[in-house]
Amino acid sequence: MAEITASMVKELRERTGLGMMECKKALVESDGDMTVAEEQLRIKSGAKASKAATRVTAEGVVSAFVSADAKTGAVVEVNCETDFVAKNDDFQAFAKAVAQTVAANNPADIAALSELTIAGGSESVEETRKALLMKLGENLSIRRFERYATEAGQLSSYLHGSKIGVLLHFNGGDAALGRDLSMHIAASKPKSVDASGVSADDIATERRIAIEKAKESGKPEAMLEKIAEGTVQKFLKEVTLLGQVFVKAEDGKQTIEQLLKSRGASVTAFQMFIVGEGIEKKEENYAEEVAKAVAALKG
Repeated sequence: MAEITASMVKELRERTGLGMMECKKALVESDGDMTVAEEQLRIKSGAKASKAATRVTAEGVVSAFVSADAKTGAVVEVNCETDFVAKNDDFQAFAKAVAQTVAANNPADIAALSELTIAGGSESVEETRKALLMKLGENLSIRRFERYATEAGQLSSYLHGSKIGVLLHFNGGDAALGRDLSMHIAASKPKSVDASGVSADDIATERRIAIEKAKESGKPEAMLEKIAEGTVQKFLKEVTLLGQVFVKAEDGKQTIEQLLKSRGASVTAFQMFIVGEGIEKKEENYAEEVAKAVAALKG
């Protein structure tokens, strides 16, 4: 039986990020063979990943990357189970590397992204994810990404903390304008650049509600359509980037459309991700869980 030294355990911990006892056990089982021990732990991490895959990942971060020439960029959402892990430096570094990988390689989907070598590393995105999962002990998943590449115009990005991220493609203006626009999008959360990007269903809903409200308030039948149209136009100003009042407008009135016109600029597209948006979080009833545990012990 080979002697398992503290330095061997330390080296294996550095390679895998796992706990001391797990590393020592793997070294004992492999008779001190570092390579075999690491492989065993990686195999176990795969099993751990499969077991963890059923757990909801509604926390996490949004990360973005834009190339130095502002011609290529990406924004990604990477999820985990708890806000504690979302704040972990290694987890956040992984998200940044994923964004850079997307920007550099233009993968078709998450599956294609998973097979790529991660930016700044030697292993695939999926191998890196599994190793990090093994280290942090939570299910981790890459939920979505968007990539822009342009020959005309330029890209900008903005992260509000790590929970909201924006990627913007615009023409004209300068980097400062791009950052201002990206910050505005994060703050005001428009649905689209202009009215053409708002769904017909959303518009129909606003029109229907306006008509019903007008009827209830006793407005004449002849005025209903006019009232509904006014309501729809107000709605479109609120939810479209061009129609919104610029958050930094000195007069409190200047719209994004007016701002862009004054700078000889235009917006082609934007993507905004908000962590956990649309994911149904599991409501934990800890009192009930404790009661069940106590009952089980008594039984």
